[in-house]
Amino acid sequence: MFKVALAQMNSRVGDLAGNTQKILQAARQAQAEGAAVLVTPELALTGYPPEDLLLRPAFLAACDQAMIDLGQQLGAVGDLAVVVGHPRARGQHIFNAATVLRYGKVIGSYGKLELPNYAVFDEQRYFVPDGAPCLFEVNGVRVAVNICEDVWAPRAPAIAKAAGANVLLVLNASPFHVDKHRERIDVVRANVSRIGLPVAFCNLVGGQDELLFDGGSFVLDAKGNVIVRTQQFHEALMVVDLFGGGASLDKAANLIAPELSVEQQAYQALVLGTRDYVHKNGFKGAVIGLSGGVDSALVLAIAVDALGAENVRAVIMPSPFTATISIEDATTCARALGVRLDTIDIAPLYEQFKVSLSRVFAGLSEDVTEENLQARVRGTLLMAISNKTNALVLVTGNKSETSVGYCTLYGDMAGGFAVIKDLFKGMVYRLCHERNRVAIAQGGGPVIPERILTRAPSAELRPDQTDQDSLPPYDALDDMLVRFVENGETRSDLIAAGHNPAEVDRVLRMVRINEYKRRQSAPGVRISRCAFGRDWRYPLTNAFVEAELNSKTTEKGESS
Repeated sequence: MFKVALAQMNSRVGDLAGNTQKILQAARQAQAEGAAVLVTPELALTGYPPEDLLLRPAFLAACDQAMIDLGQQLGAVGDLAVVVGHPRARGQHIFNAATVLRYGKVIGSYGKLELPNYAVFDEQRYFVPDGAPCLFEVNGVRVAVNICEDVWAPRAPAIAKAAGANVLLVLNASPFHVDKHRERIDVVRANVSRIGLPVAFCNLVGGQDELLFDGGSFVLDAKGNVIVRTQQFHEALMVVDLFGGGASLDKAANLIAPELSVEQQAYQALVLGTRDYVHKNGFKGAVIGLSGGVDSALVLAIAVDALGAENVRAVIMPSPFTATISIEDATTCARALGVRLDTIDIAPLYEQFKVSLSRVFAGLSEDVTEENLQARVRGTLLMAISNKTNALVLVTGNKSETSVGYCTLYGDMAGGFAVIKDLFKGMVYRLCHERNRVAIAQGGGPVIPERILTRAPSAELRPDQTDQDSLPPYDALDDMLVRFVENGETRSDLIAAGHNPAEVDRVLRMVRINEYKRRQSAPGVRISRCAFGRDWRYPLTNAFVEAELNSKTTEKGESS
């Protein structure tokens, strides 16, 4: 019998004391359940990623002391071997390390070999590679350790196998994107199961700024069969007997969490990311500008599921162009979700702004400037409520709008966290339907009114306005943006997919010239392979155009 415990834990970056207590709690539970080894996630002690904290000597010294203190406290737990992820500084070098503690002493340490430096990762900025095998024996089983990226290539697992390992333990901080859990299992099968090693893959869970870690830890036997897969988006401690025979394996098979649909994954990721950003940063709750449109309705539902209705406030801020049905739908949505609802008429403030600016604007006709004033009045009011109540303003803009700059700086972009920043408009609707499906399955009615889901989207900043006055239809726009932004396809690819060349050039131009807005936008939960933020690093000042309709055309900036 050889029981391994996987501590799928939610670390908080920089909270060495709090993370230490989580590891100790998991160790005590694992010992009580008869585990021989406990595996924690990558950099469990510090949280992931600690980024430039790793460049501060005081932080590294505090990490070393925390490991000493943890070892002393684990000495009282018993004979459990605990594999702890932490940064390990030695001289001028820092290793992304996994140290094995038993009886309060260090019995082995491993430094990560493969340091990712793509997409959201920049580990080569901080760490040096190691990869020297770490092998320790417990109950007659020779155990080796790898860390995350190590198993995305064949080299490190092969080193462990050659060193005589019977089992491979892998500490992970593998960020989420939709369906990432399937990709992980496929990769581990390709690089570990092919050499005949059973593997225990322990992943971090929780939100850290824009990144979201979904857990989904798993164990594969030597043939690549899934023995255990933990639930995504929740902390868990899973104990499995790797060599216990059929009966134990049958029992473990009941612990294979069902797979979630794309919509369920995305929704639960947004809930967890929002909850952790609000709580880990010390806010008391959230405040949302509720327009009667689909985006703010979805953000409100996510906020309620993340924080509880009692900690969420919605504010309706009608202008002279706000339709009565928008107010009705926003009110219905707020009541269905049980949140506090306030109404602030912005018409007097809007008119006063125009009066104040009338001398400066004399002789100039009204244009998008006056439209943006309404959004900026609303942003100011929401930020005032946030300052007074310590409730975080949640931004309601989606990825389609952010991509092409269909949003107002210091207006609807104002706030601390952009919940649906990585959701294209089509997915916004899909998640609204998913949330209503859950509400109905639980015996209630829909929380997002049907009329919100069937009305034409509108910013309601001028009479009879719809989004398609300024943008292509969302199904066409989203397809172009998915191809260009997330899949890296070219202008020619978009045209070959059936999109009108003029529309392609218009959309790509909007993407390019609105980088300055995206750079000033609030962080939001990453759920795709390429989110604006850590994945997307284009220059603000940029004269390169993938294709021009007219090479003699001089571009002008667009209104912010």
